[in-house]
Amino acid sequence: MSRICAICGKGPMAGRTIARRGLAKKKGGVGKKITGITKRRFLPNLQTIRVIQKGATRRIKVCTSCIKAGKVEKV
Repeated sequence: MSRICAICGKGPMAGRTIARRGLAKKKGGVGKKITGITKRRFLPNLQTIRVIQKGATRRIKVCTSCIKAGKVEKV
């Protein structure tokens, strides 16, 4: 099951989560220290909707930004 928008091609993006430890300097501590970095994925908000394509009703996965922008017309 692909996580790609059928209209704009938006797909998963890579990122990181940073784990920090310690008390911030402005709160009286010695500063925050990074204790670990983990990879993560940002997934697009895809919705399965019915649309008319080439005279036939089909179900496609479309991101919500395309639906809001009016690039797709629901059935």
